[in-house]
Amino acid sequence: MSDAANHPTPRQTQSYLRNLFHSNRLHPKNRLGQNFLIDLNLIDFIVNAAELTRADLVLEIGSGTGGLTTRLAEHAGAVLSVEIDPSFFALATEAVRGFSNVRLLQGDVLKNKNQLNPDVLTALEATREQYRPQRVKLIANLPYAVATPVISNLLIAGIAVERMIVMVQWEIAQKLIAKPGTKDYGALAILMQSLADVEVLRKLPPSVFWPRPKVDSAIVKIVPNAQKRSLIPDVQRFRIFLRDLYAHRRKNLRGALVGMTSEGKAQSERKAFVDAMLGKLGYTGTERAETLSIEKHGALCEAMGSLADQLDL
Repeated sequence: MSDAANHPTPRQTQSYLRNLFHSNRLHPKNRLGQNFLIDLNLIDFIVNAAELTRADLVLEIGSGTGGLTTRLAEHAGAVLSVEIDPSFFALATEAVRGFSNVRLLQGDVLKNKNQLNPDVLTALEATREQYRPQRVKLIANLPYAVATPVISNLLIAGIAVERMIVMVQWEIAQKLIAKPGTKDYGALAILMQSLADVEVLRKLPPSVFWPRPKVDSAIVKIVPNAQKRSLIPDVQRFRIFLRDLYAHRRKNLRGALVGMTSEGKAQSERKAFVDAMLGKLGYTGTERAETLSIEKHGALCEAMGSLADQLDL
């Protein structure tokens, strides 16, 4: 467990971080989304929302300077923290040196935008084997550039994560909770809400970070829902279907679905196939995909897949 009592950790305020960066000749990198939370009350808020116990293994993406990492280690049974930047990995290593229940991994959490880094998954499994936690939780100040693929890929991979408490860009938070008929409702909202219960816990102004980002942020709680997931026969196919469907967002439902069918068929034949499918589902084809409920997207995906299999679209 933690040896933190013998190694008190500093309060990572803005002045502390400025001095730390100056002494190490470092500068936050905007391209990596290196904005550090300096409102210590919000760190307490995150830890409380995580409801951590010694039965928990925490996965953190973006160790940064180790400020949140050490707080997580004080409450969880174990922490696996991933940091892409070698310089900040060194800072985090120093910050957590008093904690025997923390493992740091230097590298990219993503192999590509649709797949997690296998090294991270291997490290997660090894940490699970070592600590035998009852639950795994993702708790992280996610860099803006990787927030969506990290959350989506963790859910799709079916990794047994009990909850996610993550800081994301406010624009992303709005897309995660969007409802049908709104401008933010699309592939991301439908996929996430098909697999999990999503709640925005707090909106954050730029002033709580250093350096200040140019946009608002949010703390979001995401709880995977096994019952919802059981209604999606093929999660990966559903993800691809949603991606392709909303690539044609300006088209009506008929036009978007026709655009998704194989170019190997004559256009008239593709339209006939799609019209037949829509007719069976009770659609005219003039509807917009963004007006449909999450459940109707699932049914549409299955019908489209069945039609494609039958007719070799």
